[in-house]
Amino acid sequence: MKAMRIHHYGAAREMTLEEIALPHYGPGDVLIRVAASGVNPIDWKIRSGAMAQAMHFPMPLLLGWECAGTIDAVGHMVTGFKPGDTVFAMPEFARGGTYAEYVAVDMTQIALMPRTVSFSVAATLPMTAQAAWSAIEAADLQPGQHVLIHGGAGGVGSIAIQLAKARGARVSTTVSGRDVDRTRALGADDVIDFTRLSFAEMVRNVDAVVDTIGGATQEASWATLRPGGILVTLSQPASGQRAQQAGVRTAQVMTQPRGEVLKEIAGLVDSGQLLPLACHTYPLSDAAGIHESGEAGSLVGRTALRVTPA
Repeated sequence: MKAMRIHHYGAAREMTLEEIALPHYGPGDVLIRVAASGVNPIDWKIRSGAMAQAMHFPMPLLLGWECAGTIDAVGHMVTGFKPGDTVFAMPEFARGGTYAEYVAVDMTQIALMPRTVSFSVAATLPMTAQAAWSAIEAADLQPGQHVLIHGGAGGVGSIAIQLAKARGARVSTTVSGRDVDRTRALGADDVIDFTRLSFAEMVRNVDAVVDTIGGATQEASWATLRPGGILVTLSQPASGQRAQQAGVRTAQVMTQPRGEVLKEIAGLVDSGQLLPLACHTYPLSDAAGIHESGEAGSLVGRTALRVTPA
């Protein structure tokens, strides 16, 4: 099968399209013929070596950690899925490998993909949707509570806004100016253009902050929380000492692949309660150029690589 791999960490040009053997699938795995693979910042962070100290991968490394496609074969212990089913998945990081024509995934990490979207759109949902779900879950939002979500125009932030609204929360969010109208259309109550306004001066006494950015944004967020509130971070870990000084709690979200969550996400998409971001699709052979664009910050919306014909 064709697959995009690296043999050592480095620049995007180190990625090579190679012919390799089909992945082994175990008794509880499904073998997915990948129609499309989602592209995420974690992909180029791993490829470049920026994550090498935190995450150890053997070489050569097959990139990609979310996909949509058709089940080609199943292990003898698999239940609930069969060859021909169209599914989407976030394989665990220890396996990964969705920049390839086939990937083997544990049956607990997949779900039938939404019926109302393309393979490309479905392929961009598993990682970001599960991250957003985990963040809102950690915040334990209740009806009427107020949450500040950073990066509301991004893949995780845009879904977190919609999930928070579905729980009956009031949502404030930060975006750049070009994304204000589009983010407001997702249901956010207060959309703050961080290029012109200070969110820390505009938002006070929120019950929760969902931080997808870290750095100075995280530091400024402490002042927005009510006593006893919670800062949920998907970026850099929050300081326990800083939280204690502010009289609030913290939670670090490490997204784990959960098929039951993907099933819920698919239902929300098909019912119109969750609107995915627009998706731009490119051939797998363009992966290096896409990584370069991502590292330059010039990708807009979500991006998928077309791997095999749908």
